[in-house]
Amino acid sequence: ILYFLCYNNDMKHTRLDQLSDGIFAIVMTIIVFEIKVPVVWEPIGNMELWFEIKKLLPLFLSYILSFALLFTYWRAHHFFVSIYAKNIDSMLTNINALFFMLISLVPFSAGILGEFSRNELSIVIFGIHIILIGLTLYWMRRYVLYSPHIQNPEISRREIRGSTVRTLVPVFFALVAIPIAFFSIELSLILFTLIVIFNLSSYGTRLFENILKTSHRILFGADIKGHFAD
Repeated sequence: ILYFLCYNNDMKHTRLDQLSDGIFAIVMTIIVFEIKVPVVWEPIGNMELWFEIKKLLPLFLSYILSFALLFTYWRAHHFFVSIYAKNIDSMLTNINALFFMLISLVPFSAGILGEFSRNELSIVIFGIHIILIGLTLYWMRRYVLYSPHIQNPEISRREIRGSTVRTLVPVFFALVAIPIAFFSIELSLILFTLIVIFNLSSYGTRLFENILKTSHRILFGADIKGHFAD
């Protein structure tokens, strides 16, 4: 019974893809609702209007950061489930359910970050949220690549290593950003921004791999076991 509940593979790819696209589309739309037009009860000049709009700047920045993060999560999910996995079983759908639940909470954590950007707790909440999403995505990736119940196309070691880096580096940055917030909130926000830049840039993974290769060569010598082989 347990085997049937976890590993039967009746679901079609299209059902999960449609659910994913729908959830991401809704969440990426909802986050903009936190940005509301300033309420003014009397005619004002351009300067007064500008001051009202400036008050919305943290919400704008939170929106841009959250939208970009959601895009990188959608893209990673597309690769792991729609490209790397040739079939879908119940265990993979269960992991996806947890992932979608965390994704649907992004408007809440993004709203907290935008409204209370000067509070350390808002950084902690947003950072923990990024960590939970990243770890769930990593779990999904490992299951897709290494479960005997999921079939995969031929994937190079370099590609697998790159997907690991792109999934776990944001988790590492968020782990660092949380304690730093109690010393410098600005630096924590910069780290959150670097998460997005890293995953959107085609050079981010390559740069990180070169750093790892150089560090390995300095600490352990030549890569005899082929950890960084293609």
